[in-house]
Amino acid sequence: MNDDKESEGGNTVANQQQLLVFAGSYAERENSGVYVYRLNEETLELDLLDEVSGLKNPTFLNVDASSGYLYSIAEGTSAEGGKTGEAVAFLFDAAQGKLTRVNENTTTASPTCHIQRDPLDRYLIVVSYHGGMVGLMEIEEGGRIGRQLDVQQHEGHSVHKRQDCPHPHSTFFSPDGRYLFVQDLGLDIIRTYTLDRENNKLVPHRDNRIHAGAGPRHLTFHPNGQFAFVINELDSTISSLRFDADTGALNEIGSVSTLPDGFDGENTCAEVVISKDGRFLYGSNRGHDSLVVFAVDGDTGALSPIQHVTSGGGHPRHFALAPSGRLIVAANKDTNNIALFRVDPESGRLEYTGRSTEVSQPVCVQPVYVPVS
Repeated sequence: MNDDKESEGGNTVANQQQLLVFAGSYAERENSGVYVYRLNEETLELDLLDEVSGLKNPTFLNVDASSGYLYSIAEGTSAEGGKTGEAVAFLFDAAQGKLTRVNENTTTASPTCHIQRDPLDRYLIVVSYHGGMVGLMEIEEGGRIGRQLDVQQHEGHSVHKRQDCPHPHSTFFSPDGRYLFVQDLGLDIIRTYTLDRENNKLVPHRDNRIHAGAGPRHLTFHPNGQFAFVINELDSTISSLRFDADTGALNEIGSVSTLPDGFDGENTCAEVVISKDGRFLYGSNRGHDSLVVFAVDGDTGALSPIQHVTSGGGHPRHFALAPSGRLIVAANKDTNNIALFRVDPESGRLEYTGRSTEVSQPVCVQPVYVPVS
């Protein structure tokens, strides 16, 4: 899929694509929780195409743009009345942006906070922050969510008051798809897993330590494959990690604060994103309510601060670069809005456009190009 060749209209590219933004949120079942928007990158119009109710807290999403499937986590209820994790599959109409519910299935014995799809589209991987678990689900024919294949339970604790037990927060694959990394905020580790595809199992491979009290949350890889960057929720830092593709090791080589000098208020971090050319890294601050921009040294992995800009609201839980790299879409949970930022490709700096769309408690935004015919 070519994400770079845009037409003059801004909505479509040369092979007739449009930019859709899928959003997940905190919601009760009777309220809308998953949304689909069309975003015009020229006019900055964000048009609501569809919204879906019937799900409790469908906060995080994964989009299979090439096959036309959307996967969402949700909160279910066990036979005993306890909270469980669920995954829900949707088919989406690329031209109209309409969602059709395919099926849902229980994932873990505790609610989840993140969902990932493997590079071969065979599995979904979820993590339970409160349950300390990583779950492996199969993807069946037609995008259906199949049975639970494996669950791995994390154990232990670290030094912060919020680290009295494991808190897996996200999963990301290595650039070659060989390794799966689980960021555990409660243990100050990134656990490397491999996928045993013959037996449909998650295999713990090694633990990669992050400095004590950091609280690793989300991860992104540099395009050169030599470095990764993890944003640490608890101490408001981003750690640079050297990646060994042979062993699956991530070695912390340094960390930088996400906050400007002199700020002494309460803050936690959420999302980290890197530009397609690897020159700039972006992170979100909740409390300072900002997006931070760093220059990236591709030879050393070192980060140098460039800018702090308002997130356009409160508690920026998640944000994402549009595939073109020209815009950032940010979800501000506490002020119930999605805000748009222009990206300067030469300097990496952000400019808040002043364009904001009201959405109840948005948590995740996923902008993708999809075919319109």
